[in-house]
Amino acid sequence: MRLDLNADLGEEVTDDAALLQLVTSANVACGYHAGTPEIMRQVCAQAARLGVSVGAQVSYADREHFGRRDRDVPAALLTEQVAAQVAVLASIARAEGTAVRYLKPHGALYHRVIDDPEQAAAVLAGSADLPVLGMAGGHLLRLAALAGRVTYAEAFPDRGYTPAGRLVPRGEPGALVVGEAAVADRAVELARGGHVDSLCLHGDTPGAVAHARAVRAALEAAGFRLEGLGGAP
Repeated sequence: MRLDLNADLGEEVTDDAALLQLVTSANVACGYHAGTPEIMRQVCAQAARLGVSVGAQVSYADREHFGRRDRDVPAALLTEQVAAQVAVLASIARAEGTAVRYLKPHGALYHRVIDDPEQAAAVLAGSADLPVLGMAGGHLLRLAALAGRVTYAEAFPDRGYTPAGRLVPRGEPGALVVGEAAVADRAVELARGGHVDSLCLHGDTPGAVAHARAVRAALEAAGFRLEGLGGAP
């Protein structure tokens, strides 16, 4: 009954300090869609103090659209960009007494690597042997597993799903699960399904801290032991 609770942090859109008190893994923006070295440093420092695992949240170079616009980036360039993002965060994490323990794509890149094996392979090539967090059933986790890398499947209790098992696009009806109780109930339902290693709460969702507090309490009450990805920091 072990489970991780992760959130996207360092994006300058939420209360990082409050969320770090509640999650067990932090997906830290590496500067391409959001974040700065100073913000990365602040998040890594607090994560180290609290025993929260740090992950590199890599994305397309797209600060204008918060990394949520799909881009056709040549595989070689994408590999270089992923490697650069991981390297920046890894250096900062080491300086703050922790380490990057996994990789997670963000936004448009997250969804692209589910369906696009070339882009998925490029992300993997740029991230050495880091464990990989993502949506089950896609090329990213499949190729990572074939390469012998550790993989973690996640689900989203604060987001709606289509009948095909994908997230309802933002802006469409049903994209967000509304209300602390509903999000908490959905989290327990997903966790009990037994097919996920981690649950993700979006830091930019209204009420993100309250959602995280309710989800953590509900999961612990249901008997789940929450611990970060990649082992103890």
